[in-house]
Amino acid sequence: MIINYLFTEPFFFLIWLLAIFVGITIHEFAHALVANLSGDPTAKNMGRLTLNPLAHIDLMGLLLLLLAGFGYGKPVPINPYNFRNQKWGTIFVSVAGPLSNLLQIAVFGLALKYLSFLGPTNFLVNFLFSLVYVNIILMVFNILPIPPLDGSKIFLKLLPGSLDSFKLKLEQFGPVILLLLIIFDRLFNLNIFATIFTYISSLIFSLF
Repeated sequence: MIINYLFTEPFFFLIWLLAIFVGITIHEFAHALVANLSGDPTAKNMGRLTLNPLAHIDLMGLLLLLLAGFGYGKPVPINPYNFRNQKWGTIFVSVAGPLSNLLQIAVFGLALKYLSFLGPTNFLVNFLFSLVYVNIILMVFNILPIPPLDGSKIFLKLLPGSLDSFKLKLEQFGPVILLLLIIFDRLFNLNIFATIFTYISSLIFSLF
């Protein structure tokens, strides 16, 4: 857990915390930017079209990242009725966050590859590693098709209208389902999320 660094290596804790702020900020900014470009100024009007981390950090999501190893930022408010295309507008906005994480993984991963000669104790190398890993966590966690995560918005929009009752129930109980999955995963040491993150992160880091 990242929080362990606070008591053993405070310097590395600050590096990870900074990486979390960068990853979450760009993720949520991407949501707000695409929403505004798609015709909905709600996020912009509420001060979310900014790269100021304070506008995007959710305390519970941050604590989850520090304590459990996965989490999220403050959800960006949207009004789908403002979108020029209501169905695809929502999908585009939802995809924007994880896609921004993927782009960060590519940029920071390439930088890490070409600067790794500086050594494993170098500040910049550690910061780049943290940025890549944090963005992997944010991307993978947010594409899960469980409300209120980004993946659920894409999943629900692609389902046919005949399943509207299922959509409503999933939207209603999704957050509870997600919370229970997290609790059971930790309580019974199932390590489902950790296994997924470890596999995907190993695959991505092997490319760099």
